[in-house]
Amino acid sequence: MGKEIVKNDGGIDKRCHVHNSSCKRKLQPIYRSCKSLVLASASPRRQGYLLDLGLEYRVHVADIDETPFPEEKPHAFVRRMAVEKARPIMDLYPDAWIVAADTVVSLADVILGKPKDSVDAVSMLMQLSGMEHWVQTGICLACRQEGVVAVQSVSTRVVFSSFPEKVAQAYVATGEPLDKAGSYGVQGKGAFLVKELEGSYSNVVGLPLCELLLMLEDHGVIAVAV
Repeated sequence: MGKEIVKNDGGIDKRCHVHNSSCKRKLQPIYRSCKSLVLASASPRRQGYLLDLGLEYRVHVADIDETPFPEEKPHAFVRRMAVEKARPIMDLYPDAWIVAADTVVSLADVILGKPKDSVDAVSMLMQLSGMEHWVQTGICLACRQEGVVAVQSVSTRVVFSSFPEKVAQAYVATGEPLDKAGSYGVQGKGAFLVKELEGSYSNVVGLPLCELLLMLEDHGVIAVAV
């Protein structure tokens, strides 16, 4: 397990370290952390969302088995994964509030996670070409000391345009799809694939912000920075 600190100070350039790289952002915070917060995710997109809101948090990621159970439905799988990602981190930081999430793409209840390689990524994209599918994220907010394990799932309907295999191959060659559920990033180059999107956009990116912020506010973990 590795860990790192990400902090924000309103109106001040703050250096943050993500996956041994660094970036500088000047932020006017929208929210502030009221309690110790740990994000159990290595996703730069999830980290970026919290950073942009002005939250101070620690990142600590646990290695878990992410294999679906036989016949497990996508919404049940992402909820289970979110809780399993949170549990070992709760033991390490018993007085902190842990945020964990898991996102999958599902096509007719078949779970499409991250691709194994470029060939798998092209195969996934061709399955999704011209098709309606769902992006589902499970989010867990937990605190050992407070005895809280709150979990919910959010679903977004997405429809892809139809495209030939050479388009999928060209997109995969950019490298963008290789670390993303369903082999595409709606917030990046993959936006051109999307014909329709109904529901939470941030959920498709990997973290349903409206639902998460309500959970954090309800438990007094964050407050508006005014």
